[in-house]
Amino acid sequence: MSEIYDIGYRHYDGPRLGRGYSTRALTVHSLRGVFGLGRTARSKIMPFALGVIMLLPAVVSIAMMALMKRHGMSYSSLAVSMQTVLAIFLASQSPTVVAPDLRYRVLPLYLSRPVTIAEYVTAKVIAMTVALFLLIALPLTLIYVSELVIDLDGPPQTKEYLGAMAMALLLSILLSSFGLALASLTPRRGLGVASIIAVYLLTSASVPVIYGTLESTGNDSGALWAWLVNPFWLVDAVQVWLFDTTPNALDGSGYPPGPAPAIIVVVLIAIGLGALAARYRKAAAR
Repeated sequence: MSEIYDIGYRHYDGPRLGRGYSTRALTVHSLRGVFGLGRTARSKIMPFALGVIMLLPAVVSIAMMALMKRHGMSYSSLAVSMQTVLAIFLASQSPTVVAPDLRYRVLPLYLSRPVTIAEYVTAKVIAMTVALFLLIALPLTLIYVSELVIDLDGPPQTKEYLGAMAMALLLSILLSSFGLALASLTPRRGLGVASIIAVYLLTSASVPVIYGTLESTGNDSGALWAWLVNPFWLVDAVQVWLFDTTPNALDGSGYPPGPAPAIIVVVLIAIGLGALAARYRKAAAR
């Protein structure tokens, strides 16, 4: 004979927050994970230490403005000059955004709710983009506010500041899409860190080799394209084209003229996002 047990189940009568809320909640959760919030103290050391290092150029620039009444580091050169710090931040924190869900195979649980793969990928990319953008935007803003407070001779460099902020956002999107795509190839955090560092070192080391080889053969115009192999100089080339800033290439040679660098950036972002979506689609099918 069957019996009916009252296990205390109650229907949910509260508001239905919808898919948008789920995506926002996943974005906030991922962003907190990037900075180690809600995790152990050891998880916070790396992101916050790198954030402090990113502030050092701003401190030096502010000191120069206050003591010498002259500008320090230009707004357009900050990201290129600190690219090693940004690359380490990307390599160390990208696996924390994507690896746990793959390692513990909880992706089907996310997708069992009204969250699509596109929304899941969007939340992860936005979280990493915001983290990288904060890392660049904070020192830029400190320098700009200090410039207004110290009141140097001449008008404030508002155009340069806004241009650098726009390029910081573009660079953050590019790094996030590719960094997360590389980190998602393995559920192991260490391998994800190593893969991103390896790609960054390869692109950085190949630039002077390609540039020197082409320049030695007299192909000076072709040598300019070598700088675009590195994502930081690639975005700097877009900044030069859009805002007519000074190129930050190591020898000051400049970049290929025209919108070609911007087109390359858009294509690379699309490739990174497509690869990330394909990786999660495959993981969800298991």
